[in-house]
Formats: sequence, C-alpha cells, structure tokens
Amino acid sequence: MRYFSFFLNNKNGGGFITFAYRHRKQIIIGVICFVVLIGVVCLILFYCFKTGVFEKDKNDDLVLEDKIDKKDNNTDNKYYKVDIKGEIVNPGIYELKIDSRVIDVINAAGGLTENADTSVINLSKKINDEMVIIIYSREQVKDFEKTKEIEKQVLDKCSELDENSLKNDACIDSSNNKHTGKVNINTASLEELMSLTGIGEAKAKDIIKYREDNGGFKTIEDLLKVSGIGDNTFASIKENITV
Repeated sequence: MRYFSFFLNNKNGGGFITFAYRHRKQIIIGVICFVVLIGVVCLILFYCFKTGVFEKDKNDDLVLEDKIDKKDNNTDNKYYKVDIKGEIVNPGIYELKIDSRVIDVINAAGGLTENADTSVINLSKKINDEMVIIIYSREQVKDFEKTKEIEKQVLDKCSELDENSLKNDACIDSSNNKHTGKVNINTASLEELMSLTGIGEAKAKDIIKYREDNGGFKTIEDLLKVSGIGDNTFASIKENITV
C-alpha cells in the first residue's frame, strides 16, 4: 500500500498518475480513437495499392484509348441489310452483322439452288449496307463465256447493270485489269486465275505456289514450268495473261 500511495500522492511525485487516473476515460477513448484511425488509414492504403489506384493516373490515357477502341470495335449490335436474288432458295432482304460476308448471306437465304453458278461471285467479300447480290445460273454464266476475252467479259458482265437495272455488288473486282484486259500471273488472286480458260482451282493454286517458291514469273512462258500447265492450256490463255 505504501508503494501505491507513493504514486497517488502529489507531494511524493504521483501527480502524473493522479492526472491519468482522473482522466482515464478520456485517455482510453483517445487511444482507441487513435488506434482505429491508424487502422482505417492502413486499410485505405492497402486497398489503394491492391487496386492500383496510385497507378491510375499513369495509365489514364491508355485506359481511355482502350475504352475508345473497344467502343469502336464493338460491332455485335451493328447490322447491314442486304438484298439477295437469283439462284437462291429464299431470295429476299436479310439483316446480318456488318462483318458478315457474301457466303453468310447465301447461307442465311437457305443456300444455292441446284442450277446456281458462283464462278464469277466473290463468296468471301464483306457485305455493305444496301448491297445487292445476284446469284447467276449456269446458263447465264455460259452466255457470259461466249466471247473470246473470257476474263474481261465474264467479270465486266457481272459488274454491269443486269436486266433489272441492278448493280451486282458481289462481283469479283476486275478494275485492276481493265486497262490491259489481262491477268497478271504474278499478282492475280485465286479467283482471277480461275477466270482463265482451262484453269481450275487446283491449277490456280499451283500457279500461286510456283510464284511464291520461285520469286514470281519472269515471262509468261515460265507458266509452262508449272505442273499441269501444258502447251494447249498455255496457248488458250497466253493472250489474256501478263507479268
């Protein structure tokens, strides 16, 4: 008791203990508030570091650009209306996503009829709004092929207005060859090569493979070096090709 009375006695140096004892509630509350405050600050800092809030300012431009790109590239809710007619099971107007292609329109319309001929149609072409696609019959394509300049006539005929005064936007683009009327065997696409007399898909692929493996054709006569291209085939197309 003498020991404790010492700390409680102002005269014996117990003033601080007496003050603390008198204001113990306030001190306890203050300590608790301080601890809680420190805890809240620590939690806030932990949350900020974990969520990368402090790095947000550095990446604001990147985040904004990413959001813009995602917004611009979001084509899920955008559609084009396309009119398809001719040798198709269910001709009519169809609404498809803007990244669709001609083949998708054909499938949406129930597919081709048995008499359809797509040799002058680019099935992989992307659609446009208000696009018109005409699927020709075998007889119509044969009518196109009655001229000597088969490549020019077939592709140009496809692109011209038909009897209903409608432009067929699905035709293979022959604008690259309109000035010469000839197919450049060094740059022609698979479809362009297949438009030549006697050149089917297999031979067209062989031509493309040869020019890729050998750095292209130096002269049109080099075409004879391609497997499956004989003198007769070459004679039938030499007036319609160039390098």
